[in-house]
Amino acid sequence: MEFTSFLCIICILNLNQFVKAENLDVYIVHVDHAQISDDLETFYDSFLPTNTNLAAASTNSTIDKPRILYRYRHVISGFAAKLSEADVEAMRQMKGFVSARPERMMPLHTTHSPNFLGLNQNMGLWKNSNYGKGVIIGLVDIGVEPSHPSFADAGMPPPPAKWKGECKFRAGKGACNKKLIGARFLIDELSPLTDGHGTHTASTAAGNFVGGAGFFGNANGTAAGVAPLAHVAVYQACNAYGCGESSIAAAIDAANDDGVDILSMSLGDRFYRYFSDGVLAIGAYRAMQRGIIISCSAGNGGKRGLANGAPWIMTVGASTIDRKITATVVLGNGEEIEGETGKGFPSTGKLELVYPWPFFPGDTSIRGKMVVRENQKGKSDSGQVVKDAGGAAMILINTYDQGDTTFDDPHVLPALQIGYADGLKIIAYLNSTSNPTATMSFKGTVIGGGRAPVVAAFSSRGPNKASPGILKPDIIGPGVNILAAWPFSVENKTDTKSTFNIISGIIVVPASQWAIKSAIMTTAYQENLKGNPIEDESLQPANVFAIGSGHVNPSRANDPGLVYDILPDDYLQYLCGLNYPNQEVSILVGRKVDCSKEKSIPEAQLNYPSFSIVLGSTPQTYTRTLTNVGKANSTYDVEIVSPDGVNVKVEPKKLVFPKLGDKSSYSVTFTKTTKGAINSTTQAFIRWYTADYSVRSPIAVVRKD
Repeated sequence: MEFTSFLCIICILNLNQFVKAENLDVYIVHVDHAQISDDLETFYDSFLPTNTNLAAASTNSTIDKPRILYRYRHVISGFAAKLSEADVEAMRQMKGFVSARPERMMPLHTTHSPNFLGLNQNMGLWKNSNYGKGVIIGLVDIGVEPSHPSFADAGMPPPPAKWKGECKFRAGKGACNKKLIGARFLIDELSPLTDGHGTHTASTAAGNFVGGAGFFGNANGTAAGVAPLAHVAVYQACNAYGCGESSIAAAIDAANDDGVDILSMSLGDRFYRYFSDGVLAIGAYRAMQRGIIISCSAGNGGKRGLANGAPWIMTVGASTIDRKITATVVLGNGEEIEGETGKGFPSTGKLELVYPWPFFPGDTSIRGKMVVRENQKGKSDSGQVVKDAGGAAMILINTYDQGDTTFDDPHVLPALQIGYADGLKIIAYLNSTSNPTATMSFKGTVIGGGRAPVVAAFSSRGPNKASPGILKPDIIGPGVNILAAWPFSVENKTDTKSTFNIISGIIVVPASQWAIKSAIMTTAYQENLKGNPIEDESLQPANVFAIGSGHVNPSRANDPGLVYDILPDDYLQYLCGLNYPNQEVSILVGRKVDCSKEKSIPEAQLNYPSFSIVLGSTPQTYTRTLTNVGKANSTYDVEIVSPDGVNVKVEPKKLVFPKLGDKSSYSVTFTKTTKGAINSTTQAFIRWYTADYSVRSPIAVVRKD
């Protein structure tokens, strides 16, 4: 593939000499922005080797040669090219060269959800905001199926005049319309029939209203995206192997020219020492400078760490919704255990219950029995193995790390998935009797259940290693068992294009400007439908590093009262405060920077809507500034809930805003009052409120004694 490193050895006989080609990899090359001329192509080309062993020794056009793949205009000052190590070494001696490194691959992260968010057709925020009408959402993913009804343009206005994009579907493969207004292919066009991720994420963000949606007769209703009348532009930068940084950068570069308002990406960078080490963070920064917001998933790594930790990115974790497709197993002792499935079957009679360990494919001893299996990757495949061996039904039990996160998978035999705690009950029952039995029945779609939202086991958690003074994720949102468009029928229907699937992965919440990001964070909620604290996959209260500010609440975010505003220059002060080398800061901001001549601030001083404090014995004081976007003549009081072992002092205790647009600042001092274990964490919040508004900022404190 064009975006992965590979070995190419070509032997050529020339003047009785054996010439060996060097390995070529895709490199991201940064150059000095000040040196870039008006003739961008010629300037970038000047860095390529004029003569290499490979180029000199062969005229065969099929042989891989050093060449430029992408010339960037906005996202970075530089280009992506196929180069050898020797080529890069030669570049280092050239005027204008800054740095080069091999590209990395990023993994993709993967109807009722709008209702769960409080979005209802013909009323409330959806109606008041015209369902996202006039907004252009760009999606960097794996491509979409343009003929799907979710991308029909009924009720859509023409694209805004600012739209400058293109529609580059191959002839006969689809066409753009007033909903799907653009399509660019930064790698070879891949049929969406090979992978539905792009179709699913695009329709989740901005799919039009489609009646009659469902999944194997379940989750029936009208499907719609979060912004159903927004326009969609798709940038295919990914394939089945992931997303190359060079093509991601090219996608963001094109989106800058095309005129998108929001760029949404359900893919992720891992932790890097510097934000400038990741193309996604650089691209997001440059987009922010041009008024574009980039929203990204926090990642699918669970407790292993968080992706996309830059403060100029809206970082979203994943949680459940209150819809389940349920099945129930009744054990021989009468105990009932509820689980999830994606496909209903007739109820089973009483079956012998077995837990073969280890289980080998083809084990005919399970014939006619209900088989207990530990949940591993490829859950539906697990069912196929059981079915092929003659098993009659299956119970998938989660591991400890998977907790209570279960999925609506379309199994090939009667089956359900249950959480870790319920799995222990089944194992205990198996060990308690010499004749274990069970029955299984299917209830279908159930809406309600007070535990939702629950943080998904796979949803990545903080702390934010790249910048511990910035709390991440920012928020959580629906990301488990989401019904949305799919490019083909998973039910093998051939008589309709209205095809849907349920998959899990983070819904990236659209946000049109920094103030909206602040509004989403400060109006998020922290309680589940029962009024108890939001729980994690272990069904224990989730901490601030799992939920950030809380679960997104679009209806309240539409009228937040106050917002924390951040200007691009504030980020420069923040980056210099991180003690980045000047070269790394310059790569991010797109111009030469000398931090010794710039003002710098501690990272926790950035005017962010949350606080993340690494606290030792010395008190720390930070300021925040709020802007009034609610009502004139408003006075806000403060509620302070201090973390355990930490005193939080806020001055002043009241903020007064005579007019809309007025700004008012406050300071917060954090002082440790008791000793705690090193690296232990504690949390609390500050809330500014009136009778009409509540503006909440979470606090995370990591103790360093």
